[in-house]
Amino acid sequence: MRKLLLNSTAIATVAALTASVAVADVSISATSEFKYMSRSSQIAASDGTTFTPTSEIHFKFSNKTDSGLTVGYVVEMNSDGADTTIDESSISIEGGFGKVVLGHNDGVGDNFGIDEMDLIAEESGSNATSTSIDLNSGMNGMSGNDKKIAYFLPAMGGFTAGASLADSGTNTGTDTTAYGANYTMDAGGNTITIGGATATTEADTTDTDSQNMGVKIVSGNLSMIVSSGTYEAVDEDRSSQGASVSYKMANGITLGAYTFKSEDDLDVAEEYSASGVEAQYTIAAGLTAVVTVDDYEYTATTGTADTAGTSTGDAGTTTSLTIKASF
Repeated sequence: MRKLLLNSTAIATVAALTASVAVADVSISATSEFKYMSRSSQIAASDGTTFTPTSEIHFKFSNKTDSGLTVGYVVEMNSDGADTTIDESSISIEGGFGKVVLGHNDGVGDNFGIDEMDLIAEESGSNATSTSIDLNSGMNGMSGNDKKIAYFLPAMGGFTAGASLADSGTNTGTDTTAYGANYTMDAGGNTITIGGATATTEADTTDTDSQNMGVKIVSGNLSMIVSSGTYEAVDEDRSSQGASVSYKMANGITLGAYTFKSEDDLDVAEEYSASGVEAQYTIAAGLTAVVTVDDYEYTATTGTADTAGTSTGDAGTTTSLTIKASF
C-alpha cells in the first residue's frame, strides 16, 4: 500500500510539473549535397577533379509565452566530410518591440545585404590564390558566427532594419558592429528590394570596414540583382561589382547567370573577375540537380593569368554537378 501511494504521488507530481511547463514546437530539417567539380587551372595544385560532400541539420524550438512573446532556440550543425561542427546556436525573443537574437549567429549584414550570388544556387567553385581579394560583393567576413547580440526592428510596411554587436572578449578592442536595412516595394506588379549593410571591426591602429549595397527586381519568373561592395583594412582597399539573373521555366528548370569583378587599389594590378551560368532541375520533391560552369581570372603584381606556373596569377574554368537533397 505504501509503495502504491508513493507511485501515485510521483505520477501526480510529474503531471503537475508537466502542466506548468510550456511545451515547445520543435522542427528538424536537413540538407545534404554532393558536388563533383572539374577544374582547369594554370596552377598544377588546383588543376583536376574533386568530390565534395557537405550537409547541414537544423534544430528549431519555439514557445509562445502567456505574455505574447515568442521565444526560440536554433542549433545548426555542419558536416564537411569527417569535420562536423556546430555552426550556429542562439536564442531569440520576439514581440511587438521587434526581435532580439543572442548567441552564435550571423551579423545583420547577412540578413539585409544583397549580392549577385543570392540568385545562384551554387556559388562559384573558382578561387583566387590570394586571400587579399573578394570573391563576391557581399559582406566580407566581419565576425561570422561569433557570439553576438542582434536586434531587428518590427517590419514597418516594406521597411526592415537591424543592428548587431560581436564582442571580442575582455581586455580587447576588436568588437564588430554592423547595421543593415532594406526596403521592398511593388512597382506595377514587379517587386523591387533595395538593401544594404555596413560593418566595422575596431582595432588599435586601422579599423576594418565592409559595406554592401544591392537592388533586386522580381518580375514574374524573372529575377535580377545589381550589387556593389567595399572592404577597407590594413593594406586593403577593395571594391567589387556584380550582377546576376535567374529565370524559372515551366518544365522545372531554373536558369541562372552572373558576372563579378573585384580589384584592390592598394595592390598594383591585383584583380579578380568571374562569370558563370547554371541550370537547376528539380528531379523530385526535395531532390535537385545543379550544373554550373564558371570562368575566372586572377592577376597580381607577382604573376599574371597569361604566365602559367606563377604562384599567384591564374585563369581557368570549373564545371560542376551538384546533387542536393532537403528533408
